[in-house]
Amino acid sequence: MAFVTDPIGIIGEEEAAKVLKKKGFKILEHNWRMGHLEVDLIAENRQEIAFVEVKARTTEFGNIRPEEYVDEDKKHRMLVTANAYMKKTHTDKSPRFDIIGILVNPETEEVTYCNHLENVFAPTLRTCNTGSFSGAGKWRKKKR
Repeated sequence: MAFVTDPIGIIGEEEAAKVLKKKGFKILEHNWRMGHLEVDLIAENRQEIAFVEVKARTTEFGNIRPEEYVDEDKKHRMLVTANAYMKKTHTDKSPRFDIIGILVNPETEEVTYCNHLENVFAPTLRTCNTGSFSGAGKWRKKKR
């Protein structure tokens, strides 16, 4: 977890990794980077590869849970980064995008809330030259 220096962020990512492992995932990467883009966790099970954004906070702000802070721009950056990872590793697993929201008590460093949102959004797929999706296709943002 070299890129997370905030203690709450570190606790959040450790908790998120535990949640994924309990659900049968193997953690492949922590804070995988491509240039200035990053995905907090990359994990896989037999069928899927999960790209996971972890939002750890010490409190809710205005009754907004941590996972609600992932906006459309962040989702798009996750897609771009995931596409680069899949191209680099030549994986043929189905991608999915998860968000894990975590609240941590700053005094005790105890996790008080954890919500794993699975397969939260799906990319718009542009198929490869073969005309079929191989898991290594390019993704793009939907035009509005």
